[in-house]
Amino acid sequence: MGVKAQPRIVHFRNIQPGVGRGQFVLPAAMIVIGIVSVQFGAGLADRLFGQVPPAAVTGLRLWTSALAMVAISGRGFTRSVRDLKERRAVADTAIAISFGISLGVMNFSIYQSFARIPLGVAVTIEFLGPLAVAVAGSRHLRDVGFVVLAATGVVLLTQGGHGHLNLAGVLFAGLAAACWAAYIVLSSATGQRFPGSAGLAIAMAVSALIVAPPALIAGGGAMFRPAALATGAAIGILSSVIPYRLELESLRRIPMRLFGVWMSLEPAVAALIGLALLGQHLSAVQWLAICCVMAACAGAAGTTRGGDPPEPPDFGGAARPPKPPGPPWGALP
Repeated sequence: MGVKAQPRIVHFRNIQPGVGRGQFVLPAAMIVIGIVSVQFGAGLADRLFGQVPPAAVTGLRLWTSALAMVAISGRGFTRSVRDLKERRAVADTAIAISFGISLGVMNFSIYQSFARIPLGVAVTIEFLGPLAVAVAGSRHLRDVGFVVLAATGVVLLTQGGHGHLNLAGVLFAGLAAACWAAYIVLSSATGQRFPGSAGLAIAMAVSALIVAPPALIAGGGAMFRPAALATGAAIGILSSVIPYRLELESLRRIPMRLFGVWMSLEPAVAALIGLALLGQHLSAVQWLAICCVMAACAGAAGTTRGGDPPEPPDFGGAARPPKPPGPPWGALP
């Protein structure tokens, strides 16, 4: 009668041999490694606070990161700076400087928070910044639900303002969240104005400069001891260089929404690192609060459609806050 058609699933696999669960294994591994790297670096920073003040540790971290990013950018950094001078591009310069300021204040604030409240709690509060960007301008009722869920988590964390958490630590984490939101917007604008990793390198240099005065005043000679310098350099590599690269590579392989969902694991990983490295035990209520914020962030990332931000620009393999430029998630703190 005729040739029997092959089952559709066989035909589909023949056309798209890479489609399946296997294609997500590598990006998932890169994201998890990046998250662990960031939070392990945060744990090292917290341990260093006993020898060097948080402001000084911020300086060590950002100086290392800036040097690494400028080296990665290479001649692109020099050309971009020279081009800004020749064109007298005030708007482009203002964007890059604002990007650097948000990056510097974000890192300064989150380290001040780490010194006062548990790592997992601080990172959970900081995640409200990307959540705000993810749901900003949304007209979907479900996104309002995610905001309410996240707010519930914050109330549980702070026990309605009557808990034992240090108020200054909570406020510093909130400032870091606001700066992370600004970082997301400004990183996208910077990526559109500068080639390769030059824009990010300029911003990192600016952030390193603005934290220098408080870092030097607070750290004095203690921050330049060989052990402190080595640990500070390790923190910069773990918290910035490694996760930036891994997150950028993962974003080249998976949709941004899926990336955002997986990045929502970061508060839980931060809490586990805090427990393992720093002995920071959280109560059952605090774990519930962290789960609420994680669920809200994952839901907002997974259900956003038309309001998705543009795909992140190619930063020449150099891009993530302390999270990669473009998406509402990343490797910062």
